[in-house]
Amino acid sequence: MRGAFDLRLYQQVLGAANDFKEGDAAIGVAAADAVSRANARTLLERTRLGELHAHPPLEDRLFVFMLEAIDAEVRAATADWTVGRLKDFLLSAGEDEIKRVCRGLSSDVIACAVKLMSDAELTTVGSRIFHPLPGSQLGARGYLGARIQPNSPTDHPEDICWQVFNGWSFAVGDVVLGTNPVSSVPESVAAVEAALHDILVTFGLQDVMPNCVLAHIDIQARVEEFQPGTTGIWFQSIAGTESANRTFDVTLEKMVEHAARRTGRFGLYFETGQGADATNGQHAGCDMVLLESRKYGFARALKRRVGLAQVGAGREAAPWVHVNDVAGFIGPEVFRSREQLVRCCLEDIVMGKLHGLMIGLDICSTLHMDVTLDDLGWCQDKIAPACPGYLMALPTRNDPMLSYLTTSFQDHVRLREKFGYRVDDRMWAFFQRLGVIDAQGRPTERFGDPRWVYAEYRKRRGDTRPDAQLLAEAEKKMEEVHARGVALAVGRGEHVWDVEPGLDRQVRAHYEDAKLGIWTELSHAFIKTVPDAVVLRTQSLDRRDYILHPPSGEKLDADSVRVVEALRQRRESRWDVQIVLSDGLDPRSLMDEGHLAPFLETLRRELVAANYRVAPEHLVIKGGRVRAGYQVGELLFGDKADGLPRALLHVVGERPGSGHHAFSVYMTAPAGRVWAGQERPVDHDITRVIAGISDTSVRPEEAAREAVRILGGLSRG
Repeated sequence: MRGAFDLRLYQQVLGAANDFKEGDAAIGVAAADAVSRANARTLLERTRLGELHAHPPLEDRLFVFMLEAIDAEVRAATADWTVGRLKDFLLSAGEDEIKRVCRGLSSDVIACAVKLMSDAELTTVGSRIFHPLPGSQLGARGYLGARIQPNSPTDHPEDICWQVFNGWSFAVGDVVLGTNPVSSVPESVAAVEAALHDILVTFGLQDVMPNCVLAHIDIQARVEEFQPGTTGIWFQSIAGTESANRTFDVTLEKMVEHAARRTGRFGLYFETGQGADATNGQHAGCDMVLLESRKYGFARALKRRVGLAQVGAGREAAPWVHVNDVAGFIGPEVFRSREQLVRCCLEDIVMGKLHGLMIGLDICSTLHMDVTLDDLGWCQDKIAPACPGYLMALPTRNDPMLSYLTTSFQDHVRLREKFGYRVDDRMWAFFQRLGVIDAQGRPTERFGDPRWVYAEYRKRRGDTRPDAQLLAEAEKKMEEVHARGVALAVGRGEHVWDVEPGLDRQVRAHYEDAKLGIWTELSHAFIKTVPDAVVLRTQSLDRRDYILHPPSGEKLDADSVRVVEALRQRRESRWDVQIVLSDGLDPRSLMDEGHLAPFLETLRRELVAANYRVAPEHLVIKGGRVRAGYQVGELLFGDKADGLPRALLHVVGERPGSGHHAFSVYMTAPAGRVWAGQERPVDHDITRVIAGISDTSVRPEEAAREAVRILGGLSRG
């Protein structure tokens, strides 16, 4: 068509071969219709692997780094294969032969082969390739593991520990005890790491499975320095382009350095997800499947570096490295339906396995997707035959901190029963010793009773009190956990895999409440109560446009830009802190009584006490997302000659679902010249956040004081 190679057209043809997803359409690479998709697949099917190697759709340093993990001889031997031949090979060859050939396949080639497969074909390939973690059955044929995800809206160590006890009471939890922190302050991360590590040590499991607090990898490394031996496996979210990784504050040099330090039993844990690069504006014209495959290429290369580090330390190369694909976490801007969620998970299982990785899934959805609580069970049943290495595991399908839907403990019980999957043998033996299952693996009367696990924990710590006292203490502690907004699954319904009816009603009520929150508007009456409010609007046409097309909420409309520019002219640089408020995904988080007012009062008082000059106006953005705040900062503070820190504190309503109606505060404080784009646009990598702020989770007054403390560090930095 063009008479020569055309990169943009090439990217569009590659993207058009994908099953339809909204994320590809948003960046202009989705097929226009089924005929276009079929034509793109025909072109791709006839393309030789050598041509794909010779024409990368994106070249950056990450692409070059990924090449070091590819076997050059195997790559050369398959250069004349077409993608269609590769697909047929993957569907017919034996596991060992597939693994040998995959050593020479680039991430782009693997993505292209997956594009040609039906869901049934993806399931076939996924069910034939396994990469168990060293010295375990995790990720092996016939096994389905679990990452217990004991999240707490306040990072309370007891909330976290009790969810571990809860999971183990259902004989669930053998891959990692991994919690997502609200605060990434090293001291807070260290406290949670220590609590999780203590459980493993107390039960003698520290060499069987690791713990992990999913803070930034730099924070985990710092915690390990002052609290050696407690951090278990090290985690990091990764992206498919070098520029997208920078939004996570991740560089190649940094990750190579961290990999070189992982010489012990447990190495690195990565999280990925289709669409993250696109939603960060760093897709470089490439489709979601291709970029997701490149994330696995990044993980494969880092896994190799961990193995080399082990050899350098005098150990056998046995890198304990695994990936978790968080498939539906972003929202409807990536894909909307349960069928698309299944497709995404199947694609990612196969791409991960073809990269030689043990890959697990977070089969999840946000509350603004068209995926219900019941749909998740349907998705699990469609995906399980493709043999993911593990799934997430929580007391219910509703995460109490991240406010999204995922896999419950009892979902694991159901999937084990339906598909005959097993738990890692060492942990299964532990669950039998614990008494929650019998010698034949059948549930005992203690199954689903976290009080019993707590009592056993106390005994192993030398507590000699009678069982009755320990169980009574457990009951009291569970009530305290529940009072902090964290549900525990106790007992069951009709079947052992059914959630107790009362808890099921509670989870469904949270779901319905979340649906209301998503479509709530920030009211004029509430805005009038905000002192010195200046109302701004983004380019979102309405609430629906804001929900379904997130970029529309990242930029101010023209009138609002003029308002902010006029505000800057009147101020003449008198202020160095600006407070911004945005409705976000649940405006009720700001409007609920006892939420915003005490936060703002305490925040202003603490800022003044710390000698900050705080602008009197509160800029209220309707239809606002985090990046809309960055634009405000650029308009107010951008000055190429200004070397002083200028801070933006952006309060944003979080996604609903937890029942807390919580908001977050994003803190960004670079110099005026950085706001002016002297280096590069201001983005998430230099921003810090406090999440889960409400009258029932992180208290607004405490969050305000913590925000000023963090701001002090940012300003000095």
